[in-house]
Amino acid sequence: MDFKKHLEKAWKLTLQHIIPLLIMTLVMAVLSVVTLGILAPVMMAGYMQALLLVLRDDREPKVQDLFSQMNLFLPLLGFGIAVLIAIMIGFMLLVIPGILIVIAVSFGCLYMLPLMTDQKMGLVDAIKKSIEMVTKENVIEHVIVLVIFCGIMWIGNVVIVGFLFTQPLSTVFLMSVFLELSGDTSMPIVPKPS
Repeated sequence: MDFKKHLEKAWKLTLQHIIPLLIMTLVMAVLSVVTLGILAPVMMAGYMQALLLVLRDDREPKVQDLFSQMNLFLPLLGFGIAVLIAIMIGFMLLVIPGILIVIAVSFGCLYMLPLMTDQKMGLVDAIKKSIEMVTKENVIEHVIVLVIFCGIMWIGNVVIVGFLFTQPLSTVFLMSVFLELSGDTSMPIVPKPS
């Protein structure tokens, strides 16, 4: 996997669509806080689908895209609650099991949302397919993808409003990797110049 190519593509597309991406990210963050995180998973699903369309079709992302996957609200809410309970139990037993659960869910479900939105899989099928994708072969590459994805977001969280730029950058990177893994050859190799 050519990580440099995916990072360059993510950088170019993020800069090319910077204003709508900043607005989308801000709206998603504000609504996630206001709804106490209840809408966060379903908005992230819409966010990822919008960025897949940016990669594939060079389509301008819109705030409305955040709400395009509302049909996934209940499955994602249930999944989120189950994961939250598992993490809380892990942290109550000892801190290390909680950390291990966070890492396992983050790694195993790395491609879950795009599988649900782009390939219209159900929750359980998307989790199984995501786990298969990350463990079938080249496990180290997927570990690197997760580290880059989380690392970019972590850098953005250090600066107060840095997440407005790093959230779209890291998500475009992850969606670029997903498209390569899913064998999508329709995505442009080099984005159109702005």
